[in-house]
Amino acid sequence: MYFAHNITTIYILRFLIGLGNGGEYGVGMALIAEHFAAKQYGRVSSVATIGGQLGSILAAILSALILPRLGWHVLFLVGVFPVILAFFIRQNLKESNTFITNQQKEDKPKVSFKRLFSTPKLSIQTLGLICMVVVQAGGYFGLMNWLPTIVQKQLGISVRGSSLWMISTIIGMCIGMLVFGNILDLLGPQKSFGLFLFGAALVIYILVRARNMIELLILGAIVGFFANGMYGGYGAIINYLYPIDIVATANSFIMNIGKFIGSFSTVVIGFLMSKLPMKGVMAFLSIMYLVSFAIMMFLPGLKTMTKELRASK
Repeated sequence: MYFAHNITTIYILRFLIGLGNGGEYGVGMALIAEHFAAKQYGRVSSVATIGGQLGSILAAILSALILPRLGWHVLFLVGVFPVILAFFIRQNLKESNTFITNQQKEDKPKVSFKRLFSTPKLSIQTLGLICMVVVQAGGYFGLMNWLPTIVQKQLGISVRGSSLWMISTIIGMCIGMLVFGNILDLLGPQKSFGLFLFGAALVIYILVRARNMIELLILGAIVGFFANGMYGGYGAIINYLYPIDIVATANSFIMNIGKFIGSFSTVVIGFLMSKLPMKGVMAFLSIMYLVSFAIMMFLPGLKTMTKELRASK
């Protein structure tokens, strides 16, 4: 990205970055499934996901410091350092006993995307989870890609002020993830997701009422808390609902297909902004979270998961 000087190159490089990110997520969630008990999935998955948010906070801080002085090329050059760190971490990463044991089985089942749709019930579950991730990713991309520009115009703030809003929102996300992970393990998926989906639907619509920087920072943190606090929960429920030998496949397929479709929210929101007032655009996002709630209530696997989590306590 440091050497990119035209939009075509940027598109190609962003595609390659997406390949890497998409593959990493499924592997990370599989490691959690192989090393922790099911009743800990919510907390551990949320803590792992916070790592990405901390990176986003660091990126926002660096943006405020580097962009006005050195430009975006240098900002991407900084991204080399975590890649180097990850390389050295990988040198000491060992496979889990669960994986080694499964590999030694003579009759081990074949790993295939088809297993995510092997029965009608499983097909509904997989498609339902994808739809929920579409809403989750769509809301996130829409908020983080469009709102900085919106608030800059609405409140007349600078790029530095916009970065401050993003940091506030991401901090809210981190706190939301910690809280959600504990609630998920305590109450089960339906109540925890229901609470956060309704909360997101409400606070996103309220966000456009911010009239000064302080209100924007407070509301941004609350929006981050509810709208993205449940992100780590998807990996937790996928780990629980699918066999251990295909959790990496299930996480990668469901999350990446959902994120791919959800990424088009930036185009959809841009179109809606040209046709509707800002309150109408936010109402659209709020309704999408309510649709996600309705889908969740009809997923049979989540009902079973709730009962089994309660029985394990």
